[in-house]
Amino acid sequence: MPDHVLLTRFNLPTGGAEGLVRAREGWLLDRVQMFERYCLPSVRAQRGAAVTWIVYLDPESPDWLRARIGAWVQRSGLVPVFRSTVSAADLAADLAAHVDRRHATLLTTNLDNDDGLAVDAAARLQAAARACPAPRTALYLRHGIVLATPRVHLRSDRRNAFCSVHEPWEGAVTCWADWHNRLQRQMPATVLGGDPGWVQVVHGRNVSNRVRGRLVAPARYAAVLPALADLAPPGRGAVVADRLVAHPLRELRARVRSSVRDALLATTGTAGVERVSAVLARHRRGTRARAAARADLGRGR
Repeated sequence: MPDHVLLTRFNLPTGGAEGLVRAREGWLLDRVQMFERYCLPSVRAQRGAAVTWIVYLDPESPDWLRARIGAWVQRSGLVPVFRSTVSAADLAADLAAHVDRRHATLLTTNLDNDDGLAVDAAARLQAAARACPAPRTALYLRHGIVLATPRVHLRSDRRNAFCSVHEPWEGAVTCWADWHNRLQRQMPATVLGGDPGWVQVVHGRNVSNRVRGRLVAPARYAAVLPALADLAPPGRGAVVADRLVAHPLRELRARVRSSVRDALLATTGTAGVERVSAVLARHRRGTRARAAARADLGRGR
């Protein structure tokens, strides 16, 4: 049995494309609302597995957020840690300080603050960790849900952002050792099948997430992902249109983006990809601002 730790970056100061989004007015309040709607309840709902949840926050967080954090601690037992940056040494120190080390191995899982886990995700990951043959192994729950309210899409992703790493405590590198889709370069990776293990929420303030997967009825998966319980099913026409047109187009665009990203990684490295992402984010932001300005003019404002 490993000691299992969920790691979440809540509002750490960042650069690049994500830094531009976080600087926008209203980002923090929106993120708090999504955290309370999806992420927090999903951790509280975990069945049959104990976890420690470390959530990193900006030391400059406003007083109203700090007050909200106190309620989160009472509701879920999460461990808030305030840091401007989190180096490998910082993370190791925080794990040593906040995790009750009872076993020889450590299992860390990345959880973004606007997403959620299936109720059995931690139990499935811990069971898989016990069966890992290699001293250090990346683990992925392959299937998940991409939620663009009210639409629900079943997604298969072998290298998704809900990555985990199982390893000895001594010399642990954790699931933050590299980008989630590059961990297999550093260690063996095991991909787990089964029911959807996570829900990724696509919304207006996402940096890079887009709708992927095929349209499905929410009720089919509500037992493992309670966030879907109140959503209405799509009409038959919408499902047929998605199967024949929308889903194939989404997958084609995704393959093109992936090819471009891989080419950039090969030529410029991760820093180059982040620079390009920042430029694109500024462009999208400017486009939205101009569209909003035109709409205001059209309404005579």
